[in-house]
Amino acid sequence: MQLLELADLFDDLYPLGKTCNTSSVWSDGKFISRQSTWWEELEGCLHKHFLMLGQSNVEKLLDAKLNETTAAVKRSTSIENIELNSTGCLTTLSNGERIQSRYLIGADGARSFVRNHFEVPFEITRPQIVWAVIDGIIETDFPKVPEIIVFQAETSDVAWIPREGEIDRFYVRMDTKDFTLEEAIEKINRAMHPHRLSFKEIVWFSQFSVKESLAEEFFVQNRIFLAGDSCHIHSVNGGQGLNTGLADAFNLIWKLNMVINFGASGELLRTYESERKPVARNVIETSGELVRSTKYSDTGTHAEDYVKIVEKRAGNITGMGIRYGSEGLQGSRLHDFEIFDGTSKVRLYSLLDYTKFTLLVFGDCELTPRVPEFVNVIRIVPEKNANSFWTESRQYMNQAILVRPDSYIHGTASLDKLESLFEMATV
Repeated sequence: MQLLELADLFDDLYPLGKTCNTSSVWSDGKFISRQSTWWEELEGCLHKHFLMLGQSNVEKLLDAKLNETTAAVKRSTSIENIELNSTGCLTTLSNGERIQSRYLIGADGARSFVRNHFEVPFEITRPQIVWAVIDGIIETDFPKVPEIIVFQAETSDVAWIPREGEIDRFYVRMDTKDFTLEEAIEKINRAMHPHRLSFKEIVWFSQFSVKESLAEEFFVQNRIFLAGDSCHIHSVNGGQGLNTGLADAFNLIWKLNMVINFGASGELLRTYESERKPVARNVIETSGELVRSTKYSDTGTHAEDYVKIVEKRAGNITGMGIRYGSEGLQGSRLHDFEIFDGTSKVRLYSLLDYTKFTLLVFGDCELTPRVPEFVNVIRIVPEKNANSFWTESRQYMNQAILVRPDSYIHGTASLDKLESLFEMATV
């Protein structure tokens, strides 16, 4: 949600979803526990909840935005060949079109043509765990609430996920590919006993076998990038697939913009792999630990184990704990907090612009920096001021913070050394 705000996509999506920040465990029809306090420990984020929303809503919005820029998605069109040449990539499409570009991004899924074409190793692990996924409108005597519910049966094999509108989602562990919809629904009812549940309408029914893999390279021959499922796949547990793919895009596109339009060194593009590959590895580890906890438990407390893992790995699952650096402010996510524009209350993130760096100067000092055109400069003073931005927060006070377009901190300096940050921005 915070990333989508940077690209002015948040306001259109947020009203469509359902907020959720609570999970509970039930066993034999009885309430066992409820967890939500770990959200409060996530620092510097305004939205301390998930937004439960189907991926199709995100795709529709992105499609509409692309149509506005006359760069619409080409449906039912595939890639037939990619040639590297002196100026970049020549891509041949199945409709006969040939496209010359400086770079190419393979965001074409787990069976990626781009990845296979350039023979990037992608060894897949299959832990032999199979799930049914059911989206639908339900009837039940269970006390329905908008929270994630994990049922503790002989194994933690049913999870109930609230969705937007009237829809609910169920994940049901089946461990065999040979099952019917009716068998999956019966397993839900066995886990919920003595309560009962039926579907008035099935919106979607599918099965998936858990697969885990990480591409050996995310950046190939200085021209080709892999993003999303084309370079990392994992269990759906934690809902991290779409979120991780979007974060890949936000990490990459501003870097391409800097190189293509502002003359930044091509070395900047190499940081895409060095930053995103460790994140993808952690996502696979997190989702893998979650999915295995539904099948294996030394104490037989599968559901409770699952929730404890969510609490432990909250920073990864929410994205709020991801950083590009081992310590200090550099490489950490800029914290969001309340500021004022004169008398109007706003937020720090509302000042950021995904097309540019932002230099935030926290302190009451004169500003005479000579800034590149891709840097916005904003001064935030520590006392109430009718004519400028101000805040009561003391975070970052008396520091200059250079923020990357994707909201991560690129560098910091004392107020008398602002010029040093501009040199960093052009690296």
